[in-house]
Amino acid sequence: MTICPCCGFKSEPALNRTSNDDCQACGARSVGEPLPRPEHELPSYGRSLVLVVTGTLLVLTFLIQTIIALAQRSPHGGTSKLALASIVPLDFWAWVAAVETASWRLKWIMIPITLLIFFGGRKLYRSIAQSPARFCGLRYARNGYLASALVPLLILIFIGITVPARLSHREWGIEAGIHAHIYRTDRALEEYRATFGTLPSELKDLTRLPDLDGSIASALTNIDAGAYTVNAEVAAVPKRKPRTLRGAVIRNASISAGPDDTLSEGLSFTNYELRLSGPDKIMGTEDDLLVRDGVMYQSPSNSPTKR
Repeated sequence: MTICPCCGFKSEPALNRTSNDDCQACGARSVGEPLPRPEHELPSYGRSLVLVVTGTLLVLTFLIQTIIALAQRSPHGGTSKLALASIVPLDFWAWVAAVETASWRLKWIMIPITLLIFFGGRKLYRSIAQSPARFCGLRYARNGYLASALVPLLILIFIGITVPARLSHREWGIEAGIHAHIYRTDRALEEYRATFGTLPSELKDLTRLPDLDGSIASALTNIDAGAYTVNAEVAAVPKRKPRTLRGAVIRNASISAGPDDTLSEGLSFTNYELRLSGPDKIMGTEDDLLVRDGVMYQSPSNSPTKR
């Protein structure tokens, strides 16, 4: 079989040879016999060098990110000249926390690197192992390949360790956001009571209060107005005897206050309830909250939440 050095076309010399020995694909002509292979060939170290450099860079990147995270957690905050010197005396768990932080910072970078190592690095290492006469540095290539594979594995392990804690912190953040709106609404209700002498009949009435920082508007946006209910109490109005006018036999009934006016004067909202959905954003589940006069209860058991 003859392979054209110009286009790579393969042809059988006995069957596909033309009169002038031209290539059937590109028309290249033969200018002489191919050169013989040299008696001694030096093995190549290029592929081993690629694996060694890749593994070294990954290890250095991970180590530098760990040191930076450790310096930021130090008392100096990584801004003082003594920050690096203060890293050494820290305990083992400080290093573990720094490694976890570095793993989360490098997670998106390591995804394409891991794919490149799995396909490209593995192929290079197998080619070196299968042809030791052509490629040298098998031991260094093995160490570089193992280092390249070990760094993504460590990052995956440390990320997996911190996933439960991160999920708990996320739930805490959601609950803190819900409670912040509840506390701001309760404070606004107390301000409304202090200003107008009664609770508002609807939550939208809280917009009558001054809201310089926009916290009331933000709280009302995240709270369902239909979940707000108030209880009214009729205050006892002191009874007064009608004053008899001199010279008048029949008292004018039109000047006396009717029953509706008397009730409106003694009517005031003193208690409120606010039912809210929990972190699942669904009403009627076990994590629902009930706020009654500023006290939070876990609905539907109506037991105070422990905060």
